[in-house]
Amino acid sequence: MSNFSDILLGTAIGATLGILFAPDKGENTRRKLRDEALKAKDKIEESASEIKEQVSSTVNTKKANLEIQLEEVMSNMSYKAEDVISTLEQKLSELKAKNKQLQKDGKTEFASANGGSINKNTNKTI
Repeated sequence: MSNFSDILLGTAIGATLGILFAPDKGENTRRKLRDEALKAKDKIEESASEIKEQVSSTVNTKKANLEIQLEEVMSNMSYKAEDVISTLEQKLSELKAKNKQLQKDGKTEFASANGGSINKNTNKTI
């Protein structure tokens, strides 16, 4: 973009200097300067409009791509969260089963050590 603006600036300066040093009446020189300034202004406005459109298009494209990528990331994270929850539920179930077995084994050992049996309703040794 800077090359383009450099060319425009060089053209404007060259045209202005050419008009100033050309032998002509003051009124004609001022009219030519005004005309050249208006042409330069129009070129700059046109260039600015083109740049604005390009930037707007690029921003919209990048925004759309970002939204798609964000949606994909969220979807992947959702599946992974479900996998983690499922694994944790499975581990919890296994721990509950082990805990139940350990409590059962502990009651049996306690009863054996005390020479009695366990009353299931009160969990006391008889």
